[in-house]
Amino acid sequence: MPLLRFDVIEGRDEKSLQLLLDTAHKAMVEAFGVPERDRYQIVHQHPANELMIQDTGLGFQRTKDLVIISITSKTRTESQKEKLYALLAEKLEAECGISPEDLMVSITENGDADWSFGLGEAQFLNGKL
Repeated sequence: MPLLRFDVIEGRDEKSLQLLLDTAHKAMVEAFGVPERDRYQIVHQHPANELMIQDTGLGFQRTKDLVIISITSKTRTESQKEKLYALLAEKLEAECGISPEDLMVSITENGDADWSFGLGEAQFLNGKL
């Protein structure tokens, strides 16, 4: 936990997708302090015409390399979130060649009762996590 969903325009090869996921995970470990094996990632690939992501008046020039990361997580501090945004932009550009203008991140917070990792249990509530 956290759970990351990546929405991208279809066409990336398996190696590029794996690098994207690995790089995002490194940023998550560093910014949120999650354990290395605390990794939950899902990729959704879309035809270009199914993603309309404009710039909210900020002047961004989006390209086919657009990456939208939706994160569901327990509550994090503003500082942790800002660190994550900066690390994602920095690392994805350096390691994957993705421009910071092609990155959009959204975080939705929830609580302990909102997670079950299997076995029909709420592990944060029953003390297993």
